[in-house]
Amino acid sequence: MKFSLFFLPCLLFAADPPLVVQNANILTVTKGTVKGSIVVENGKIKEVGEKVMVPPGAKIVDASGQFILPGIIDSHSHIAADSINEGSISVSSMVRIEDVLNPEDVAIYRAIAGGTTIANVLHGSANAIGGQNSLIKLRWGKKAEEMFWDKAQPSIKFALGENPKRQGNPTGGRVGAANVNTLRYPATRMGIEDVYVEAFTRAKEYRESWKEYEAKKAKGEAVIPPRRDLQLEPLVDVLEGKRLVHVHAYRADEILMMIRIAEQIGFKITSFEHILEGYKVAKEMAKHGSAGAGFSDWWAFKIEAYDAIPYNMAIMARKGVLASVNSDSADTIRRLNTEAAKTMKYGGLTEEEALKLVTINPAIHLQVDKYVGSIEVGKDADFVIWDKHPLSSFARAQQVYIDGVKYFDRDEDASARVKIEAQKKALEDKLRRQTPATRRPQ
Repeated sequence: MKFSLFFLPCLLFAADPPLVVQNANILTVTKGTVKGSIVVENGKIKEVGEKVMVPPGAKIVDASGQFILPGIIDSHSHIAADSINEGSISVSSMVRIEDVLNPEDVAIYRAIAGGTTIANVLHGSANAIGGQNSLIKLRWGKKAEEMFWDKAQPSIKFALGENPKRQGNPTGGRVGAANVNTLRYPATRMGIEDVYVEAFTRAKEYRESWKEYEAKKAKGEAVIPPRRDLQLEPLVDVLEGKRLVHVHAYRADEILMMIRIAEQIGFKITSFEHILEGYKVAKEMAKHGSAGAGFSDWWAFKIEAYDAIPYNMAIMARKGVLASVNSDSADTIRRLNTEAAKTMKYGGLTEEEALKLVTINPAIHLQVDKYVGSIEVGKDADFVIWDKHPLSSFARAQQVYIDGVKYFDRDEDASARVKIEAQKKALEDKLRRQTPATRRPQ
Protein backbone atom coordinates (compact mmCIF):
# COMPACT_ATOMS: atom_id res chain seq x y z
CA MET A 1 0.00 0.00 0.00
CA LYS A 2 1.42 3.35 -1.05
CA PHE A 3 0.67 6.67 0.66
CA SER A 4 2.18 10.09 0.67
CA LEU A 5 4.44 11.17 3.56
CA PHE A 6 2.25 14.27 3.64
CA PHE A 7 -0.35 12.23 5.53
CA LEU A 8 2.09 10.77 8.07
CA PRO A 9 1.63 13.53 10.71
CA CYS A 10 -2.12 12.89 10.61
CA LEU A 11 -1.50 9.22 11.38
CA LEU A 12 0.97 9.95 14.17
CA PHE A 13 -1.11 12.62 15.88
CA ALA A 14 -4.65 11.39 15.46
CA ALA A 15 -7.17 13.16 17.65
CA ASP A 16 -8.50 11.41 20.73
CA PRO A 17 -11.92 9.79 20.23
CA PRO A 18 -14.96 11.73 21.44
CA LEU A 19 -15.95 11.32 25.07
CA VAL A 20 -19.47 11.07 26.47
CA VAL A 21 -20.10 11.18 30.22
CA GLN A 22 -23.63 9.96 30.85
CA ASN A 23 -26.30 9.96 33.56
CA ALA A 24 -24.64 12.62 35.75
CA ASN A 25 -25.87 15.51 37.83
CA ILE A 26 -24.13 18.29 35.93
CA LEU A 27 -23.50 21.40 38.03
CA THR A 28 -22.99 23.89 35.21
CA VAL A 29 -22.47 26.74 37.75
CA THR A 30 -23.95 29.34 35.39
CA LYS A 31 -27.06 27.56 34.06
CA GLY A 32 -28.26 25.46 36.96
CA THR A 33 -28.14 21.68 37.32
CA VAL A 34 -28.69 19.39 34.35
CA LYS A 35 -29.34 15.67 34.73
CA GLY A 36 -27.87 14.16 31.63
CA SER A 37 -24.69 13.93 29.61
CA ILE A 38 -21.66 15.86 28.38
CA VAL A 39 -20.20 15.31 24.92
CA VAL A 40 -16.53 16.19 24.43
CA GLU A 41 -14.75 16.48 21.09
CA ASN A 42 -11.25 17.79 20.42
CA GLY A 43 -10.86 18.96 24.01
CA LYS A 44 -14.02 21.10 23.93
CA ILE A 45 -17.52 20.65 25.31
CA LYS A 46 -19.70 20.00 22.27
CA GLU A 47 -23.04 19.28 23.90
CA VAL A 48 -24.66 19.31 27.34
CA GLY A 49 -28.18 18.09 28.01
CA GLU A 50 -30.65 15.43 29.08
CA LYS A 51 -30.46 13.87 25.62
CA VAL A 52 -27.39 14.17 23.44
CA MET A 53 -26.13 12.72 20.17
CA VAL A 54 -23.43 10.14 20.86
CA PRO A 55 -20.70 10.49 18.20
CA PRO A 56 -19.53 7.29 16.45
CA GLY A 57 -16.63 5.64 18.24
CA ALA A 58 -17.10 7.72 21.38
CA LYS A 59 -15.75 6.53 24.71
CA ILE A 60 -18.64 6.21 27.18
CA VAL A 61 -18.27 6.95 30.90
CA ASP A 62 -21.21 6.09 33.12
CA ALA A 63 -21.51 8.63 35.95
CA SER A 64 -24.84 7.46 37.35
CA GLY A 65 -25.61 9.07 40.70
CA GLN A 66 -22.45 11.19 40.54
CA PHE A 67 -21.85 14.90 40.09
CA ILE A 68 -19.90 16.84 37.48
CA LEU A 69 -18.39 20.23 38.35
CA PRO A 70 -16.14 22.46 36.26
CA GLY A 71 -12.48 22.07 37.16
CA ILE A 72 -11.65 24.07 40.27
CA ILE A 73 -9.50 27.16 39.66
CA ASP A 74 -7.04 28.21 42.34
CA SER A 75 -6.33 31.89 41.73
CA HIS A 76 -3.52 32.08 44.30
CA SER A 77 -0.98 29.28 44.52
CA HIS A 78 2.76 28.71 44.80
CA ILE A 79 2.97 25.02 43.89
CA ALA A 80 5.46 23.73 41.33
CA ALA A 81 7.81 26.70 41.66
CA ASP A 82 11.42 26.05 42.62
CA SER A 83 11.75 29.70 43.70
CA ILE A 84 9.05 31.99 45.07
CA ASN A 85 10.67 35.29 46.08
CA GLU A 86 13.43 37.40 44.59
CA GLY A 87 13.65 39.31 47.84
CA SER A 88 16.84 41.26 47.31
CA ILE A 89 15.20 44.37 45.85
CA SER A 90 11.83 46.08 46.24
CA VAL A 91 11.02 46.10 42.52
CA SER A 92 11.63 42.68 40.99
CA SER A 93 9.19 42.92 38.08
CA MET A 94 11.75 41.42 35.68
CA VAL A 95 11.80 37.93 37.25
CA ARG A 96 9.38 35.25 36.08
CA ILE A 97 7.82 32.21 37.70
CA GLU A 98 7.81 30.47 34.30
CA ASP A 99 11.59 30.24 34.51
CA VAL A 100 11.44 28.10 37.67
CA LEU A 101 8.33 25.98 37.14
CA ASN A 102 8.91 22.36 38.14
CA PRO A 103 6.46 20.02 36.34
CA GLU A 104 7.53 17.09 38.55
CA ASP A 105 6.30 18.65 41.80
CA VAL A 106 3.98 16.02 43.30
CA ALA A 107 1.76 18.85 44.58
CA ILE A 108 0.43 19.10 41.02
CA TYR A 109 -0.86 15.52 41.11
CA ARG A 110 -2.27 15.96 44.60
CA ALA A 111 -4.08 19.12 43.50
CA ILE A 112 -5.65 17.30 40.56
CA ALA A 113 -6.77 14.52 42.90
CA GLY A 114 -8.67 17.21 44.81
CA GLY A 115 -10.44 18.47 41.69
CA THR A 116 -8.24 21.46 40.88
CA THR A 117 -7.36 21.83 37.19
CA ILE A 118 -5.92 25.36 36.96
CA ALA A 119 -3.56 27.23 39.28
CA ASN A 120 -2.32 30.79 39.17
CA VAL A 121 1.27 30.35 40.37
CA LEU A 122 2.29 33.66 41.90
CA HIS A 123 5.58 35.26 42.80
CA GLY A 124 5.88 35.74 46.56
CA SER A 125 5.15 38.82 48.65
CA ALA A 126 8.65 39.79 49.76
CA ASN A 127 8.63 42.82 47.48
CA ALA A 128 6.33 45.78 46.96
CA ILE A 129 6.48 45.01 43.25
CA GLY A 130 7.17 41.33 42.76
CA GLY A 131 7.72 39.13 39.75
CA GLN A 132 5.61 37.87 36.88
CA ASN A 133 3.14 35.04 37.55
CA SER A 134 2.19 31.95 35.54
CA LEU A 135 -1.33 30.62 35.01
CA ILE A 136 -1.03 26.90 34.34
CA LYS A 137 -3.24 23.95 33.54
CA LEU A 138 -2.26 21.06 35.78
CA ARG A 139 -1.36 18.66 32.98
CA TRP A 140 0.47 16.16 35.19
CA GLY A 141 3.17 14.27 33.30
CA LYS A 142 3.69 17.00 30.73
CA LYS A 143 6.68 19.30 30.31
CA ALA A 144 6.65 22.73 31.92
CA GLU A 145 6.07 24.38 28.53
CA GLU A 146 2.96 22.25 28.05
CA MET A 147 1.47 23.45 31.33
CA PHE A 148 1.68 27.13 30.47
CA TRP A 149 -1.68 28.16 29.10
CA ASP A 150 -1.59 30.19 25.90
CA LYS A 151 -4.97 31.79 26.72
CA ALA A 152 -3.71 33.15 30.05
CA GLN A 153 -3.37 36.90 30.55
CA PRO A 154 0.09 38.12 31.67
CA SER A 155 0.08 39.17 35.31
CA ILE A 156 2.31 40.48 38.09
CA LYS A 157 2.35 40.31 41.87
CA PHE A 158 2.34 43.38 44.14
CA ALA A 159 2.40 43.27 47.95
CA LEU A 160 1.52 45.47 50.92
CA GLY A 161 2.12 45.24 54.64
CA GLU A 162 4.45 43.27 56.85
CA ASN A 163 6.03 41.10 54.17
CA PRO A 164 7.47 43.75 51.84
CA LYS A 165 8.52 46.06 54.66
CA ARG A 166 10.32 43.12 56.24
CA GLN A 167 9.98 44.13 59.87
CA GLY A 168 8.89 40.61 60.74
CA ASN A 169 12.17 39.26 59.35
CA PRO A 170 14.60 37.86 61.97
CA THR A 171 17.31 40.11 60.52
CA GLY A 172 15.28 43.19 61.38
CA GLY A 173 14.39 44.01 57.80
CA ARG A 174 17.97 43.63 56.61
CA VAL A 175 19.14 41.71 53.58
CA GLY A 176 21.33 38.68 54.11
CA ALA A 177 23.17 38.00 57.35
CA ALA A 178 22.36 39.76 60.59
CA ASN A 179 25.63 41.68 60.50
CA VAL A 180 24.63 43.59 57.36
CA ASN A 181 24.08 47.20 58.41
CA THR A 182 22.27 48.58 55.37
CA LEU A 183 18.49 48.55 55.60
CA ARG A 184 16.59 47.18 52.62
CA TYR A 185 14.18 49.88 51.46
CA PRO A 186 11.29 50.09 52.25
CA ALA A 187 11.12 49.40 55.98
CA THR A 188 7.78 51.14 56.61
CA ARG A 189 4.31 51.29 55.09
CA MET A 190 4.87 54.83 53.86
CA GLY A 191 8.01 53.58 52.14
CA ILE A 192 5.99 50.92 50.34
CA GLU A 193 3.68 53.59 48.98
CA ASP A 194 6.69 55.55 47.75
CA VAL A 195 8.02 52.47 45.91
CA TYR A 196 4.90 52.37 43.75
CA VAL A 197 4.93 56.09 42.96
CA GLU A 198 8.65 56.12 42.14
CA ALA A 199 8.57 52.92 40.04
CA PHE A 200 5.60 53.98 37.95
CA THR A 201 7.02 57.47 37.50
CA ARG A 202 10.08 55.84 35.95
CA ALA A 203 7.87 53.52 33.89
CA LYS A 204 5.95 56.48 32.44
CA GLU A 205 9.20 58.23 31.54
CA TYR A 206 10.47 55.02 29.94
CA ARG A 207 7.27 54.67 27.90
CA GLU A 208 7.54 58.28 26.73
CA SER A 209 11.14 57.75 25.62
CA TRP A 210 10.03 54.90 23.38
CA LYS A 211 7.12 56.93 22.00
CA GLU A 212 9.50 59.74 21.11
CA TYR A 213 11.86 57.27 19.47
CA GLU A 214 9.06 55.69 17.40
CA ALA A 215 7.77 59.14 16.35
CA LYS A 216 11.23 60.27 15.17
CA LYS A 217 11.84 56.95 13.44
CA ALA A 218 8.53 57.30 11.58
CA LYS A 219 9.72 60.67 10.27
CA GLY A 220 12.84 59.08 8.88
CA GLU A 221 15.21 60.53 11.43
CA ALA A 222 18.35 58.60 12.33
CA VAL A 223 17.84 57.88 16.03
CA ILE A 224 19.22 55.43 18.56
CA PRO A 225 16.52 53.42 20.40
CA PRO A 226 16.33 53.77 24.17
CA ARG A 227 18.07 51.13 26.23
CA ARG A 228 15.66 48.33 27.12
CA ASP A 229 14.74 48.10 30.79
CA LEU A 230 13.37 44.67 31.70
CA GLN A 231 12.35 45.97 35.11
CA LEU A 232 10.14 48.71 33.68
CA GLU A 233 8.66 46.91 30.67
CA PRO A 234 6.17 44.89 32.77
CA LEU A 235 5.08 48.10 34.50
CA VAL A 236 4.46 49.73 31.12
CA ASP A 237 2.27 46.71 30.32
CA VAL A 238 0.34 47.47 33.52
CA LEU A 239 -0.13 51.11 32.51
CA GLU A 240 -1.41 50.04 29.11
CA GLY A 241 -3.81 47.43 30.54
CA LYS A 242 -1.87 44.51 29.07
CA ARG A 243 -0.88 42.91 32.39
CA LEU A 244 -3.14 41.98 35.31
CA VAL A 245 -2.20 43.15 38.81
CA HIS A 246 -2.70 40.90 41.85
CA VAL A 247 -2.01 42.67 45.15
CA HIS A 248 -1.18 40.85 48.40
CA ALA A 249 -3.11 42.82 51.04
CA TYR A 250 -4.60 42.39 54.51
CA ARG A 251 -5.50 45.72 56.11
CA ALA A 252 -8.30 48.03 55.02
CA ASP A 253 -6.17 51.18 55.23
CA GLU A 254 -3.59 49.72 52.86
CA ILE A 255 -6.26 48.52 50.46
CA LEU A 256 -7.63 52.06 50.25
CA MET A 257 -4.10 53.44 49.80
CA MET A 258 -3.45 51.04 46.91
CA ILE A 259 -6.72 51.93 45.19
CA ARG A 260 -5.88 55.62 45.50
CA ILE A 261 -2.36 55.14 44.13
CA ALA A 262 -3.60 53.00 41.23
CA GLU A 263 -6.23 55.55 40.24
CA GLN A 264 -3.77 58.44 40.49
CA ILE A 265 -1.17 56.64 38.41
CA GLY A 266 -3.71 55.30 35.94
CA PHE A 267 -4.02 51.53 36.19
CA LYS A 268 -6.55 49.03 37.53
CA ILE A 269 -6.03 46.50 40.30
CA THR A 270 -7.31 43.15 39.06
CA SER A 271 -7.56 41.56 42.48
CA PHE A 272 -6.62 41.96 46.11
CA GLU A 273 -5.23 38.69 47.45
CA HIS A 274 -5.80 37.37 51.01
CA ILE A 275 -7.98 40.47 51.53
CA LEU A 276 -8.86 39.63 55.13
CA GLU A 277 -10.31 43.07 55.82
CA GLY A 278 -12.11 43.27 52.50
CA TYR A 279 -15.44 43.32 54.33
CA LYS A 280 -14.54 46.79 55.67
CA VAL A 281 -13.90 48.33 52.25
CA ALA A 282 -15.99 46.14 49.92
CA LYS A 283 -17.88 49.09 48.45
CA GLU A 284 -14.64 50.85 47.55
CA MET A 285 -13.26 47.68 45.99
CA ALA A 286 -16.44 47.17 43.95
CA LYS A 287 -16.31 50.77 42.76
CA HIS A 288 -12.71 50.39 41.61
CA GLY A 289 -13.58 47.06 39.96
CA SER A 290 -11.12 44.84 41.77
CA ALA A 291 -11.86 41.26 42.75
CA GLY A 292 -11.28 39.84 46.22
CA ALA A 293 -9.46 36.50 46.33
CA GLY A 294 -8.84 35.12 49.78
CA PHE A 295 -9.20 32.49 52.45
CA SER A 296 -12.46 31.02 53.68
CA ASP A 297 -11.87 31.22 57.43
CA TRP A 298 -8.25 32.03 58.29
CA TRP A 299 -7.70 34.59 61.01
CA ALA A 300 -5.27 35.62 63.79
CA PHE A 301 -2.34 33.78 62.18
CA LYS A 302 -0.27 37.00 62.05
CA ILE A 303 -0.50 40.55 63.36
CA GLU A 304 -2.25 41.77 60.20
CA ALA A 305 -4.90 39.07 60.48
CA TYR A 306 -6.38 39.97 63.87
CA ASP A 307 -9.42 41.69 62.34
CA ALA A 308 -10.18 38.84 59.93
CA ILE A 309 -13.62 37.24 60.11
CA PRO A 310 -15.00 34.10 58.41
CA TYR A 311 -17.91 36.14 57.00
CA ASN A 312 -15.52 38.13 54.82
CA MET A 313 -16.19 36.31 51.54
CA ALA A 314 -19.97 36.46 51.87
CA ILE A 315 -19.97 40.15 52.82
CA MET A 316 -17.78 41.06 49.85
CA ALA A 317 -19.97 39.03 47.50
CA ARG A 318 -23.13 40.69 48.84
CA LYS A 319 -21.59 44.14 48.34
CA GLY A 320 -20.75 43.60 44.70
CA VAL A 321 -17.16 42.36 44.86
CA LEU A 322 -16.21 39.49 42.57
CA ALA A 323 -15.10 37.11 45.33
CA SER A 324 -13.20 33.84 45.10
CA VAL A 325 -11.69 31.41 47.57
CA ASN A 326 -8.08 30.40 46.99
CA SER A 327 -5.51 28.21 48.71
CA ASP A 328 -2.04 29.83 49.02
CA SER A 329 -1.18 26.31 50.17
CA ALA A 330 -0.07 23.04 48.59
CA ASP A 331 -2.38 21.34 51.08
CA THR A 332 -5.52 23.50 50.92
CA ILE A 333 -5.50 23.37 47.11
CA ARG A 334 -6.60 19.73 47.50
CA ARG A 335 -9.97 20.63 49.04
CA LEU A 336 -11.06 24.00 47.73
CA ASN A 337 -14.54 22.55 47.24
CA THR A 338 -15.07 22.33 51.01
CA GLU A 339 -13.33 25.67 51.55
CA ALA A 340 -16.01 27.19 49.33
CA ALA A 341 -18.72 25.32 51.23
CA LYS A 342 -17.76 27.13 54.45
CA THR A 343 -19.28 30.34 53.04
CA MET A 344 -22.70 28.73 53.30
CA LYS A 345 -22.19 28.46 57.06
CA TYR A 346 -20.43 31.80 57.43
CA GLY A 347 -22.61 34.20 55.49
CA GLY A 348 -25.42 32.09 54.10
CA LEU A 349 -24.36 31.92 50.46
CA THR A 350 -26.38 29.56 48.28
CA GLU A 351 -24.91 26.36 46.82
CA GLU A 352 -24.51 28.01 43.43
CA GLU A 353 -22.87 31.12 44.94
CA ALA A 354 -20.47 28.94 46.90
CA LEU A 355 -19.51 26.89 43.84
CA LYS A 356 -18.85 30.06 41.87
CA LEU A 357 -16.17 31.04 44.39
CA VAL A 358 -13.84 28.34 43.03
CA THR A 359 -14.99 28.10 39.40
CA ILE A 360 -16.43 30.92 37.34
CA ASN A 361 -15.49 33.79 39.68
CA PRO A 362 -11.73 33.16 39.59
CA ALA A 363 -12.04 32.53 35.85
CA ILE A 364 -13.60 35.98 35.43
CA HIS A 365 -11.02 37.84 37.47
CA LEU A 366 -8.21 35.98 35.69
CA GLN A 367 -9.97 36.91 32.41
CA VAL A 368 -10.25 33.33 31.12
CA ASP A 369 -13.99 32.83 31.69
CA LYS A 370 -14.47 32.61 27.92
CA TYR A 371 -12.70 29.26 28.08
CA VAL A 372 -13.22 27.74 31.56
CA GLY A 373 -15.11 28.09 34.82
CA SER A 374 -18.46 26.58 33.85
CA ILE A 375 -19.94 23.66 31.91
CA GLU A 376 -21.00 25.29 28.66
CA VAL A 377 -20.85 24.38 25.00
CA GLY A 378 -17.66 25.63 23.38
CA LYS A 379 -15.62 25.84 26.57
CA ASP A 380 -12.58 23.71 27.39
CA ALA A 381 -13.50 20.26 28.67
CA ASP A 382 -12.06 20.84 32.14
CA PHE A 383 -14.34 19.04 34.58
CA VAL A 384 -14.39 16.72 37.57
CA ILE A 385 -16.61 13.74 38.35
CA TRP A 386 -17.41 13.64 42.09
CA ASP A 387 -18.97 10.70 43.93
CA LYS A 388 -21.09 13.06 46.05
CA HIS A 389 -22.13 16.70 45.81
CA PRO A 390 -18.80 18.59 45.77
CA LEU A 391 -19.88 20.86 48.63
CA SER A 392 -20.10 17.83 50.90
CA SER A 393 -17.11 17.20 53.16
CA PHE A 394 -17.44 13.52 52.19
CA ALA A 395 -17.11 14.15 48.45
CA ARG A 396 -14.08 12.80 46.62
CA ALA A 397 -13.00 13.45 43.03
CA GLN A 398 -13.29 10.22 41.04
CA GLN A 399 -12.05 11.35 37.63
CA VAL A 400 -10.50 14.64 36.49
CA TYR A 401 -10.39 15.80 32.88
CA ILE A 402 -8.38 18.68 31.42
CA ASP A 403 -9.02 19.55 27.77
CA GLY A 404 -10.96 16.31 27.56
CA VAL A 405 -7.96 14.22 28.65
CA LYS A 406 -8.20 12.18 31.84
CA TYR A 407 -5.40 13.16 34.23
CA PHE A 408 -6.69 11.44 37.36
CA ASP A 409 -8.74 8.33 38.05
CA ARG A 410 -9.18 7.25 41.66
CA ASP A 411 -9.60 3.55 40.81
CA GLU A 412 -6.51 3.58 38.61
CA ASP A 413 -4.61 5.41 41.32
CA ALA A 414 -5.54 2.74 43.88
CA SER A 415 -4.42 -0.04 41.52
CA ALA A 416 -1.14 1.75 40.80
CA ARG A 417 -0.44 2.05 44.52
CA VAL A 418 -0.72 -1.74 44.91
CA LYS A 419 1.74 -2.29 42.04
CA ILE A 420 4.17 0.28 43.41
CA GLU A 421 4.07 -1.30 46.87
CA ALA A 422 4.76 -4.71 45.32
CA GLN A 423 7.74 -3.32 43.39
CA LYS A 424 9.01 -1.63 46.52
CA LYS A 425 8.72 -4.86 48.54
CA ALA A 426 10.56 -6.80 45.82
CA LEU A 427 13.43 -4.32 45.90
CA GLU A 428 13.58 -4.45 49.70
CA ASP A 429 13.61 -8.27 49.65
CA LYS A 430 16.40 -8.24 47.10
CA LEU A 431 18.41 -5.88 49.27
CA ARG A 432 17.93 -8.08 52.35
CA ARG A 433 19.13 -11.16 50.43
CA GLN A 434 22.40 -9.49 49.55
CA THR A 435 25.39 -10.45 51.69
CA PRO A 436 27.36 -7.66 53.40
CA ALA A 437 30.15 -8.23 50.86
CA THR A 438 27.91 -7.58 47.86
CA ARG A 439 25.60 -4.97 49.37
CA ARG A 440 26.19 -1.52 48.01
CA PRO A 441 26.95 1.32 50.43
CA GLN A 442 23.86 3.25 51.46
